[in-house]
Amino acid sequence: MSFSVTVRDHLMVAHSLQGEVFGPAQRLHGATFVVDASFRAEDLDANGIVVDIGRASEALHEIVGALSYRNLDDEPDLHGINTTTERLCQIIGDRLAARAQDGGLGDTRLTGIAVTLHESHIAWASYEVPL
Repeated sequence: MSFSVTVRDHLMVAHSLQGEVFGPAQRLHGATFVVDASFRAEDLDANGIVVDIGRASEALHEIVGALSYRNLDDEPDLHGINTTTERLCQIIGDRLAARAQDGGLGDTRLTGIAVTLHESHIAWASYEVPL
């Protein structure tokens, strides 16, 4: 038995990708992603929840807000990182996991967080971090 709660936000960035495999995406371009963050637990807490949806939504919004409307190529924290969809999933997932571990999501029984970035209606990437 396991439970999950998912919250959604969006992310709008500019960036370029390094490597011939990316073709025209090597040039600076914009990207808009729908971001889903799923919080997982084996059991519910004493209140019958996985995580407070309001706190989870707020944490996701703050994390994607810090990246939104920016040229990721110019962000010092991302220097030298190829900001592929997969890597952005990892960055957001790891930042959410740090919030959970620091108590920023409340007293939870989370066992993992999965982040999915939807590039379009036909392509997306995911990353899962165990807690």
